[in-house]
Amino acid sequence: MEAINLDGNEASDGLLSLVIAIVELLIEALEQEAIRRMESGSLTDEEIERLGTQLAALHEEIDQLKADSGIEDDVSQLRTSLSDLVEDALERVDEDEPHPGFAFLDDVSAPSPEQPAAGSTDQPEEPE
Repeated sequence: MEAINLDGNEASDGLLSLVIAIVELLIEALEQEAIRRMESGSLTDEEIERLGTQLAALHEEIDQLKADSGIEDDVSQLRTSLSDLVEDALERVDEDEPHPGFAFLDDVSAPSPEQPAAGSTDQPEEPE
């Protein structure tokens, strides 16, 4: 195993990049929810305006924080890596083949009354 030597600044920049990337993902989720609510008609025009203003302010604050800390590239690279990781996970879930370690209901059959359960030593009773 290889040791990674980081000074305090590198470690804090890495942690800040991770936190910012997560906050950006949360903001995107909020934006998607806002769009869903706007399309469903559950928000008034005033609420839509206020929500848009608040989301824009969040974007400005995050962008300023990244610029002040000099971590724009780090956050971008981390977001790309996270996106790739999620895409890979989704592709694996979409595969038709069974996954080791996962049981699918189609693959599991319950024993019939005539058959003992798997691993059971009970023999079916003979009619008298």
